[in-house]
Amino acid sequence: MAKSEHGIIQLLWISALILMVALLDGILGGNHSGGNVTYDERSLIINGEHKILFSGSIHYPRSTPEMWPSLIAKAKAGGIDVIQTYVFWNIHEPQQGTYDFSGRHDIVRFLKEVQAQGLYACLRIGPFIEAEWNYGGLPFWLHDIPGIVYRTNNEPFKVRMQNFTMKIVNMMKSEGLYASQGGPIILSQIENEYSTVEASFHEEGPLYVKWAANMAVSLQTGVPWIMCKQDNAPDPVINTCNGLKCGETFAGPNSPNKPSLWTENWTTYYQVYGGEPYARSAEDIAFHVALFIAAKKGAFVNYYMYHGGTNFGRSAAAYMITGYYDQAPLDEYGLIREPKWSHFKELHAAVKLCTKPLLYGTKSNISLGIRQDAFVFKTESGECAAFLVNRGVKDVSVLFQNVTYELPSYSISILPDCKTVAFNTKRVSVQYNTRTMKAVHKFDSSYKWQEFKEMIPSFDETTLRENMLLEQTNTTKDRSDYLWYTTRVQHDSPDSQQTLEVGSRAHVVHAFINGVYAGSAHGAKNQPNFSLNNNITLRHGDNISLLSVMVGLPDSGAYLERRVLGLRTVRIGGKDYSAQPWGYKVGLSGESSQIFLGSGSDDTQWSKLDNSSQPLTWYKTQFDAPPGDDPIALNLGSMGKGAVWVNGLGIGRYWVSFLTGKGEPSQKWYHVPRSFLKPTGNLLVIFEEETGNPVGITLDAVSITKT
Repeated sequence: MAKSEHGIIQLLWISALILMVALLDGILGGNHSGGNVTYDERSLIINGEHKILFSGSIHYPRSTPEMWPSLIAKAKAGGIDVIQTYVFWNIHEPQQGTYDFSGRHDIVRFLKEVQAQGLYACLRIGPFIEAEWNYGGLPFWLHDIPGIVYRTNNEPFKVRMQNFTMKIVNMMKSEGLYASQGGPIILSQIENEYSTVEASFHEEGPLYVKWAANMAVSLQTGVPWIMCKQDNAPDPVINTCNGLKCGETFAGPNSPNKPSLWTENWTTYYQVYGGEPYARSAEDIAFHVALFIAAKKGAFVNYYMYHGGTNFGRSAAAYMITGYYDQAPLDEYGLIREPKWSHFKELHAAVKLCTKPLLYGTKSNISLGIRQDAFVFKTESGECAAFLVNRGVKDVSVLFQNVTYELPSYSISILPDCKTVAFNTKRVSVQYNTRTMKAVHKFDSSYKWQEFKEMIPSFDETTLRENMLLEQTNTTKDRSDYLWYTTRVQHDSPDSQQTLEVGSRAHVVHAFINGVYAGSAHGAKNQPNFSLNNNITLRHGDNISLLSVMVGLPDSGAYLERRVLGLRTVRIGGKDYSAQPWGYKVGLSGESSQIFLGSGSDDTQWSKLDNSSQPLTWYKTQFDAPPGDDPIALNLGSMGKGAVWVNGLGIGRYWVSFLTGKGEPSQKWYHVPRSFLKPTGNLLVIFEEETGNPVGITLDAVSITKT
């Protein structure tokens, strides 16, 4: 058969199977909410019915309530059955006993939108989540609990973890959101990838696993609990797989009565400042989904992420860019990314046509070649489905049931009737699309900008003093990314050239001598220690002010509460100044006055834009919302490093000057949700640490075009 004819037949099959799945969904009922949830070795059982489920991760605080309906609707249209989300402890309990479930933090509203659109939900409570989220989702106030050790058999931690878990579970129950109550939640998760740190806690680690599982199950949610990447998850908690290739790497459920669930199928990978984006192809993802279902009898696959969104404000973990999983099927702005979205939709439809043989049939394996085989599922009544797998690097012809099939390299063909190919993971039938940024507003009029130079404190202006270099996060309590370390030079020699050497375990350091800039240095995700080495001229009594900067807190690893961050050594002319008197100031004066808010901005003595840009400068201007409903983003390609606010709402950190190995910024465009804007007079405030040029900023409309 000619390739063109084969392609036409496959397209017809795809159209037919998508229509068939849609009709079946309508006949069986599109609303997925409600029903008792149990499981057996084959799948989750909802209201007495076995289910093969496709899930997509969408994190509610990484988008806005105004975006949620569209994101969920696009996921549903793409064949997604379940929306999966973490619960973010540090945004919900920013101070111990003080809770916030408003705005982007309104998890109940988010889950009710999931339910309104007829989808299920998987709630990953954690409450440690990692997720490239600041401090792994843990609130920093935990750090100051006497005797606490995170994520182990430690009473101070277990008490707080249980309190928050119960808070969330009781909230879900009070809103009737568990499937056992008629709600959408069919799964809950406790802890998160604990096996990666368990050995660090020796015998206390397994005890903590058992405690966490028992605590969760005792809350009687009426739905199963899971632990991801946790092979020793105690019964009845289900151990699940996270990774790129769970069809190959998953050892399987740790009990014969548990199903195979894949909680994180990474659609791309997180990106750090200085790092290149990781592009994982639609074909590769589809191959491993099909392989997991066929080889591991997988019954639940979650795409992490289906929509990544934005790390607004200071929510990103160490070195993480503000955009999150932009290469997902729905990009940072919620726009459909092709061919991933459509290719997965076709995959889901093909698999759903195999539902009965997959769930109720007997599995057999047939060798079709050296690197080719077939997974066949057949019921007693004769219903049959087959997955023909080619793990080889070349296209091959294979003979299956006396019929020849063409298998592209590294692909899987799905035959819902064991005869006709409905889908092949490598044959992409949709066009790629391209995202276009078009400037709709230019901030190129210097007279419309105003600036305020951040005050650089001297030693005499500080009130917190110690004869040592303080650990940064224990001093700031994560109220700010910034901590000033100040001291006075004590020596009798006249003006002299000296070498300033600063060793740091923060992320950036800026040096000033008597308020005059004297150099900067920074680390990287894979370089936790770095140093500043600059020649400076000093006199007796000169003030040295060092601004230490964190670009998010670490989000993973054992003993997170013991991390030592900030400046660790200071030497001037070879003399160790680490044990000299140091004065400290937490945060920036602009932060203290909330310069980014309307009231704080009005109280600030702004001046006209000075063409000679200097480090540590605040800029502000106003703009009107552009017409239309396309997503919009600030193009900050002319800036260096800092943070942005629109109408007092944190857009996020930017670090345009930290280039990748290809000489490009890791992120140049920064999402401004439409819901953040007023029709006119929107306040834009930028804090620039380096020497950026605000008149080069543009506001761009984001659109998608086919290629």
